[in-house]
Amino acid sequence: MRLRHPDGTVVHLAYCSNVHPAEDLAGIHDQLRRFAGPVRAELGVDRLGLGLWLPAQAAGLLAADRSELAALRRTLDEQGLEVVTLNAFPYGGFHDPVVKHRVYRPDWTEPERLEFTLDAAAVLAGLLPEDAVRGSVSTLPLAWHTPWSPERAATARVNLDLLADGLARLRDRTGRTVRVGLEPEPGCVVETTAQAVRELAGIDTEHLGVCVDTAHLATVFEDPAEAMARLTSAGLPVVKAQVSAALDVADPADPASRAVLAEFVEDRFLHQVREPTADGVVGRDDLPEALGDEPLPAEGPWRVHFHLPLHSAPRSPLGSTTASLTASLGALVGGPRPLTDHLEVETYTWAVLPPDQRPADDAGLVAGIAAELRHARGELLSLGLEDA
Repeated sequence: MRLRHPDGTVVHLAYCSNVHPAEDLAGIHDQLRRFAGPVRAELGVDRLGLGLWLPAQAAGLLAADRSELAALRRTLDEQGLEVVTLNAFPYGGFHDPVVKHRVYRPDWTEPERLEFTLDAAAVLAGLLPEDAVRGSVSTLPLAWHTPWSPERAATARVNLDLLADGLARLRDRTGRTVRVGLEPEPGCVVETTAQAVRELAGIDTEHLGVCVDTAHLATVFEDPAEAMARLTSAGLPVVKAQVSAALDVADPADPASRAVLAEFVEDRFLHQVREPTADGVVGRDDLPEALGDEPLPAEGPWRVHFHLPLHSAPRSPLGSTTASLTASLGALVGGPRPLTDHLEVETYTWAVLPPDQRPADDAGLVAGIAAELRHARGELLSLGLEDA
């Protein structure tokens, strides 16, 4: 969907296809017909934005084969879909039975990450609508925080410089601008916007910047207005934003809260937990650790990196960080000029929600994704944007 900011900027709103488990081109075509097209029909819009996730193998095939890329564009057109942003964070196997820390490999110290990202950018340049100003790609924030060293940091910076050079050559070759945003995430080398400012100082900001995930921002207890002001003051562009909500636990010492929270323990994804203390925000890598193996103090609220449907709250007494989401959207696009024009709803966890909250079938997932997009659109309209 497209909306227009009061300053005239077209703001693209999409949903991210990493909610679907396709790993090859046939599966990607199938998911467009099985889910994305029906979501557009459910919303009753002529054209729906899709934040496309391409596993590395599929991205490489599409970047190398013009006929395969043309076939993908035909399927997108047939289903009434447009793509201005790609999610190139997961490399592959994102819906394997166990993903956890594997989602951070290869990282930006490894050549495979550079190759994958350049392939994704090349594919996006071939999929962009003719009237799109630019494309965006999101990627991991350098690496998981351990092991990390000055030597690894130097290698990652070399690869980011090579990425910027490759994006410049892509622009010269195709006439299309694609920017890449590193996405701060709990537990990574870049977890907060302050760390982004420190670790990304000196990058080529014409081609590189930050992808703001609103659930991540809430999980680490960042104030959205202060965070966006920090990035702006440092000259780091917000290449794209992922519109998402995390779990909020007001009283993690409460037995009823812990009982409901235990329902969110699952084997596939990592669910980092953070708690503010007098000495700063402390955390654990995953929910089982926070609940028992390596318990947090539970003297203050917890935020859990578990992406929740935007339009519905978890079972009481747990809550969602939707207030932080609203504040984040206000900071991102509620001002006199939007800080970004690419917004992507990214709730990839539908299949691992507690059983009574999961969609029962394809139609349930389609309805849920459509409801999330309606919610996000409503938030944007309340900020003064209009349907374009």
